[in-house]
Amino acid sequence: MSWSDEFWRGKKIMTEHTQITTPESLTEDAQVEPSLRPNRLSEFIGQGKVCEALSIAIEAAQLRKEPLDHVLFHGPPGLGKTTLATLLAREMGVNIKTTSGPVLEKPADLVGILTNQREGDILFIDEIHRLRPIIEEFLYPAMEDWQVDIRLSDGPKAQTMTMKIERFTLVGATTRFGSLTAPMRARFGIVQRMNYYPPDELVTIVRRSADILAIDATENGAEEIARRSRGTPRVANRLLRRVRDYAQVRADGSIGRDVAQAALKLLDVDEYGLDEMDGHVLKTLIEKFEGGPVGLNSLAVAMGEDPTTLEEVYEPFLIMEGFLQRTPQGRVATQRAFRHLGYTLPESGKNADDGNQASLFTETE
Repeated sequence: MSWSDEFWRGKKIMTEHTQITTPESLTEDAQVEPSLRPNRLSEFIGQGKVCEALSIAIEAAQLRKEPLDHVLFHGPPGLGKTTLATLLAREMGVNIKTTSGPVLEKPADLVGILTNQREGDILFIDEIHRLRPIIEEFLYPAMEDWQVDIRLSDGPKAQTMTMKIERFTLVGATTRFGSLTAPMRARFGIVQRMNYYPPDELVTIVRRSADILAIDATENGAEEIARRSRGTPRVANRLLRRVRDYAQVRADGSIGRDVAQAALKLLDVDEYGLDEMDGHVLKTLIEKFEGGPVGLNSLAVAMGEDPTTLEEVYEPFLIMEGFLQRTPQGRVATQRAFRHLGYTLPESGKNADDGNQASLFTETE
């Protein structure tokens, strides 16, 4: 496939309702991301407090010659939760088995994994908030007492057998911490929130990825990509690859500021990192609901989108950048959103005032 074909394939992916700036993992990411991941925890860029806490926990566990305590990572997608789980296994010198909440349908799906693990091995469950209740209940004795109850037969006289398993570490990842049940949350000894990355750390990530992929990118070019990456390394790496394609087809192959700006404009990613879908959210809110407030479900119906996708994928960044607010009455477009999209500002007091964002950000979701 030529560079031009790959570039337009990337453009097609975006127009087929899978936005190039989505923090969710796409098929193309799965092919490239493993080569871009750090090999040691010390090489992980960003999330300084999280990494420090993990380093202390790892060293303490190794000194006691015990498995690492159960770990829960929560926060928006694309920030490195899976990468950190892999690094934990590498630092502890153990194996890791990866699965996800939706995949685990019955306890039998876990029996084979848990009974074949060696002491200290890691079981990583992504989207752990989507575990079925029966799976959660099966995990509780495994996490606390290192044993599982295996059903030998069904019916009124069903028999079960308790089997001891090796001590292991469960690492969970979730984008919806509040959706986890209280009993499940209580069983994690280490709970760490992953936060969006500041631009300077994203620049470092872009430069590192460019070196690995043999891409010629200047500091200014990396800065332009980083500031439009929505605080998310996965998005930064994806934009880097698409800008690389543009640079090789329409320029001399080097990514400078001008080339990055031209490529990102073609991909409909503006200077704030907002893409076509973000604009659709804000325009719908302004044009159909006069800027709000409006409930999540009503907004989703008006857009023809899934409410969960809006809430988990698009809203966090729009809120962080001050374009959207959640209030007790519903979603509200800020004055910044009106100005950025070229709409006439609402009457005073009708919509969220940029100067009062701090208080509104603390409202419930």
